[in-house]
Amino acid sequence: MDTTDERLLSLLEADARTSVTALAAKLKLARSTVQDRLNRLEREGEIRGYTIRRADGRAARLIRVQVMLSVDPKLSERIVADLKALPELKRLVRVHGEFDLIAEIAAETTERLDTVLDHIGRLKGVQRTMSSIILSVKAER
Repeated sequence: MDTTDERLLSLLEADARTSVTALAAKLKLARSTVQDRLNRLEREGEIRGYTIRRADGRAARLIRVQVMLSVDPKLSERIVADLKALPELKRLVRVHGEFDLIAEIAAETTERLDTVLDHIGRLKGVQRTMSSIILSVKAER
């Protein structure tokens, strides 16, 4: 991946709906060159999809919680699979430190969050959890 690929990805991160023609103009490249680069980046897994970020509506009403989990390493794969099956799971990352995983959970009500958090705490191999409600997002890229 070179600097042109990085610039191309930055443009798409800013607006994933930008046409190949517009991307080519901004990068001062031929349209076919940009299309070839996009195809390669997709094939190599650098681009895994195109998405939207919702400002209003349902996503804005969701209550988000960050759940840090300490897990039995022998059951880690099973726990990850169980968490991935939750429709409320928005993001799951492995970390190094006191905790092993951080899950971002979103639900429309505190009651639903409570139910999901109880479920996570009961998963076989989950040793400890610590949750924090996300009050606001100060920066997002």
